[in-house]
Amino acid sequence: MLQTLPAGTSLEPLFAALERDGAVIVERLIDAVHCRRIAGEFRPWLDREGLDSAGEFNGFKTLRISQVIARSPAALPLLEHPLVLATADRFLLKNCLNYQFGSLTGIEILPGEGNQRLHRDQNCYWKRFEGLEMQVSALWALDDFTLENGATRVVPGSHRWPLDRLPTADDLVVQATMPVGSLLLYLGSTFHGGGANRSNAARLALINTYALGWLRQEENMYLSIPREAADALPESIRLLMGYRRHGLVGWYPGAPEN
Repeated sequence: MLQTLPAGTSLEPLFAALERDGAVIVERLIDAVHCRRIAGEFRPWLDREGLDSAGEFNGFKTLRISQVIARSPAALPLLEHPLVLATADRFLLKNCLNYQFGSLTGIEILPGEGNQRLHRDQNCYWKRFEGLEMQVSALWALDDFTLENGATRVVPGSHRWPLDRLPTADDLVVQATMPVGSLLLYLGSTFHGGGANRSNAARLALINTYALGWLRQEENMYLSIPREAADALPESIRLLMGYRRHGLVGWYPGAPEN
């Protein structure tokens, strides 16, 4: 089982669980009404283009959307939730001057979908380094996550594995069951994957990844979010989108400093 902590928990137990297991659940950080608001903003985009990225890895019965910042104003507070940013501070700032969004994705697993292949999020990068966390991920449950509807599968302790080790049938895999409004935090080096949906209803999540500020982002925020939309956002969100320097990297006239 993954450790489950209540909303309002202190940071040290949360960090200790992440250090030990590579993932931790914090229950009921946002209310169900807020979750329904985000889901309603996602709905037309999920219906219109959710299967555009369907395939063996993403699944053929899983809907995915990007461009979350431009499409869901209600999601913005989740992107810079203090608990999430404190976690990114703890695990990323030891290796960078600042961090940024790696990707922001709405994911809805439909009935009949199978288990996603277990993977590490930071394996999107061509080169990896032993012991270096490149990403921290925050998965928000916009529906109840159950054993039946595809609650995310996690391999506890896999963040400490060698880079070339892959999960086998002998490794412990647990599902992150949690009520709507809860948060699953996990490290970029932790093996995980979407679960099989054996229920008769879909389950929806928002997944934010935060990456070291000197890495290229998985989602190109400068092109996926129109400039006029970015200009209307709070500065704190623009900085997380990458509109600042990392030392001398990303310099442009008037660029915010680190």
